[in-house]
Amino acid sequence: METPTPTDTEAIRSQLNRPPRGLRAVAHRCPCGNPDVVETAPRLPDGTPFPTTYYLTCPRAASAIGTLEAEGMMKDMTARLAADPDLAAAYRAAHEDYLARRDAIEVLPGFPSAGGMPDRVKCLHVLVAHALAAGPGVNPLGDEALAALPEWWRKGPCVAVGGDDRGGEDRAGDGTGADTEATASRGDDA
Repeated sequence: METPTPTDTEAIRSQLNRPPRGLRAVAHRCPCGNPDVVETAPRLPDGTPFPTTYYLTCPRAASAIGTLEAEGMMKDMTARLAADPDLAAAYRAAHEDYLARRDAIEVLPGFPSAGGMPDRVKCLHVLVAHALAAGPGVNPLGDEALAALPEWWRKGPCVAVGGDDRGGEDRAGDGTGADTEATASRGDDA
């Protein structure tokens, strides 16, 4: 985890199209150098519980993950959890890891993990963010979804910050304006 610099905060603001809330740290960086996952506080500044500790900020990655969700990956993963005890045990361990990391910041009594863990898959964005923040081998379904993604960073940075004009042609970077869709598809509110 890295303390966000002013340039990081500017990039995150541009990625989200609004100021970040509850920002604690940069949890992972895209190969382009911008943050793509942030660690958020378990409570938003107004005190509202926010159980999504690892929040995906890159709109290109979020859009690509939204495509995987639309193609039925969550349903397939949930079915596999019911049929494969080893996968279910590894996913439960990922859930425990997520809770331990969140609880190390602040305990949210009565609040479950995020993304549907430990029994189902509800949000690939959360699972991929956890996989990126924790590293390979911690969240098996996050790792699997991450491996299924295209290389979203290949076009360069998704946003331009600090005088960098290499990215930011639009939030999704593909000319479609998919930033709004990508942000909406995450279903959470860091």
